[in-house]
Amino acid sequence: MVPTLSGRIQTRLFLLATVGVIVTLLIVPLLPGPARPLGGRYVNALLILLAVAVLGVVWELIYHFLMQFRWEKDWPTLFGLLTLVPEGLLLYFLLRSGAVDFIDPVPSAAFWMHFTVVWICVWLVANGPMRVPFIRWRFRGGRVL
Repeated sequence: MVPTLSGRIQTRLFLLATVGVIVTLLIVPLLPGPARPLGGRYVNALLILLAVAVLGVVWELIYHFLMQFRWEKDWPTLFGLLTLVPEGLLLYFLLRSGAVDFIDPVPSAAFWMHFTVVWICVWLVANGPMRVPFIRWRFRGGRVL
């Protein structure tokens, strides 16, 4: 079953709200950067995760449009992993340009480590363990609810 647009959006938001938050809470103390209070670093990292979620909905609309030109109306699984490049670059440049002014600037290494680790963990869960507690997830077009 090919995930529907609403199913992909639900899955993305669900995984970012669960796996993404857990991984963020675990990785933030290990990220490089200037000495700042840990609470401030957590708030900033969670705001970046929120920005990933909001931009992710826009990306899903773009991906949905592009998929209409494919015979299967879906991407190969590896494309799902590789989409971290354009999504990460867009968010990185938005943060660097100050377009997302409610998020404090973060060092490049910290941003890329956080973004990449969260992305890979979310992708791995979506392509494996997610199918255990949500047995019908695949048959319902990827919808969580």
